[in-house]
Amino acid sequence: MTTGQEKTAQALKYCIQMEIDGKEFYLKACKESTNELGKKLLQSLAEQEDFHRRNFEQIYAKISKSQKWPVIDFKPDAGQVLKTIFAEAAGDAVPQAKSVKTELEAVEKAMQMEDKSYDLYNQRFEQAAKGAEKDFYEKIAGEERGHKLILLDYYEYMKDPGGWYVKAEHTSLDGGS
Repeated sequence: MTTGQEKTAQALKYCIQMEIDGKEFYLKACKESTNELGKKLLQSLAEQEDFHRRNFEQIYAKISKSQKWPVIDFKPDAGQVLKTIFAEAAGDAVPQAKSVKTELEAVEKAMQMEDKSYDLYNQRFEQAAKGAEKDFYEKIAGEERGHKLILLDYYEYMKDPGGWYVKAEHTSLDGGS
């Protein structure tokens, strides 16, 4: 392998480990969550991290053999699965006061992890040559940004369910028309 390929391989190994760590974190947080919405959201995020890991492993395997970045059929859903889970469950799941602090801490940590992933993938995007590598990193960075936004929405919901609902539904409580 050339030096450039070695750097790419090292970066891919790091990305794979980040996705593994992310999945483990989300599964642990899911088990500890006492909120049904949180459980669904965290489980789905764990699945997303696993999906990302498989894509990185596929790229790593192909680079190791062909020394060329492969075109991967990576179709991010722009967070639609997560948005759907959140939208469907938010009205049914009222956070329990005793679990909110722990849940908020887990979500804060998750948002930091998603920011770190986004920053790494965005940096790799900026360093990549044109083509499949650049396209892949752009898409996966976008997914990580989407994860962060969903987590931020969940965080706001956990802190103030009533306020979140008013904001999300764009309703007015002033009684005016």
